[in-house]
Amino acid sequence: MAKERFVEVYSQGVSNVEKIIVDTQTGVNYVLASSTLTAGCGMSILVDAEGKPIVTPVR
Repeated sequence: MAKERFVEVYSQGVSNVEKIIVDTQTGVNYVLASSTLTAGCGMSILVDAEGKPIVTPVR
């Protein structure tokens, strides 16, 4: 079975949901935010204090 490309590593909220998604090929972390109240969502790369992408080591 093929390895999933993106995995959810963190989630919080019910109607306003924030999730952290990791790309298993690059290790880059993304934040996904969605709201059922406004029917909107957005996704962005997570960055550190210097503006560099947060990368999780991949195996």
